[in-house]
Amino acid sequence: MILKAYKYRLCPTKEQEVLIAKHLGSSRWIYNYALDKKVKAYQTNKESLSRFQIQKDLPSLKKAEDTAWLKEVNSQTLQASLENMDKAFTKFFRDKKGFPKFKSKHDNRQSFSVPQNGVVDFETGTISLPKFKKPIKCKLHRKFNGTSKTLTISKTPTGKYFVSVLVEVNEDIKPLKPIDENKAVGLDIGIKTFAVLSNGEEIQNPKHLKKSLKRLKKQQRKVSKKVKGSNNRKKAVKKLAVLHEKVSNKRNDFLHKVTAKLVSEHDTICLETLKASNMMKNHKLAQALSDISIGRFNEILEYKAKWNGVNILRIGQFQPSSRMCTCGTINKELKLSDREWVCQSCGEIHNRDLLAANNIKRFAFVKNNTTGIVGFQACGDEGLPLSVKQEAQPIASGVGG
Repeated sequence: MILKAYKYRLCPTKEQEVLIAKHLGSSRWIYNYALDKKVKAYQTNKESLSRFQIQKDLPSLKKAEDTAWLKEVNSQTLQASLENMDKAFTKFFRDKKGFPKFKSKHDNRQSFSVPQNGVVDFETGTISLPKFKKPIKCKLHRKFNGTSKTLTISKTPTGKYFVSVLVEVNEDIKPLKPIDENKAVGLDIGIKTFAVLSNGEEIQNPKHLKKSLKRLKKQQRKVSKKVKGSNNRKKAVKKLAVLHEKVSNKRNDFLHKVTAKLVSEHDTICLETLKASNMMKNHKLAQALSDISIGRFNEILEYKAKWNGVNILRIGQFQPSSRMCTCGTINKELKLSDREWVCQSCGEIHNRDLLAANNIKRFAFVKNNTTGIVGFQACGDEGLPLSVKQEAQPIASGVGG
């Protein structure tokens, strides 16, 4: 059994939009209530409240005059919001970053979950949710074979509604394919070119954000000139959101096509371990890096690789993939602007990105005894960082849709 998510467009009526708005608002309010109570309990008594302790407040909140409107909302949605808050705390203590923040009605991401009793009907093209008198029309453009679990309803800044259905699919996870150098590929992610493969293939960077930047800036100026709170400002903000949505949709379409191609053509994919958050701190490259969306690319690639039994081998981010010649010599003077360089030891001319892709593949395989890095014995491996000698392990994780 594996979990997959299927996303569909919703077409609610005006009455249903109002009820969706109440669910979004109530879910946000209970999340903030729980976060505030949890923080105050720790600051006052050094007490760590669980979501089950806070969940006991729900019956009394529904009876109180000020919060009686919580009764109009599905109780499971409120409980799911508490669970999300608890997961945010767990993630903070596990990763040591990203303390949970209070949610605002102005946030771009607005959603609520229905863990149970949500029904997807392909015959009528609708979904049924608790507290909704009539089913909501839905564009069910593709069917799934499995059991639907959690339904997550979201609203975009452009006013569109979507439902993401988490499905338990009746499929077994495919076993990992044998690691074979001949069926493997090294992948070097870049900015000028999105990716260069060790087999010489180049994947061009579509630069969706850069191509739309002129229109985005023009619309942003129009927004800034409008009076805050006015209807004209709201219209201008929506037009800006539409432009951003188009860029995002193009980027996601590109990433899905690229990852599907990589997974279908190779049994093993070798990459660098890149920390996108640290790379984004370079303000000169931040915009270009956000345009290629390295984090999203890795997320999609990993879960598709898991579904198809494809191995992912990663090397350390500080290994000299673009600096090391095939003879073992490391060019310590190489700059980011140098796209080609000549080895001072053997005279070989290198394309920086292609060399990096091939080195990534060789570094990933060095401990699997299926390949070696040429010239290590002759040149000595004292110049090779210790991290290069460590074995790269297959990665098989992630759930997506």
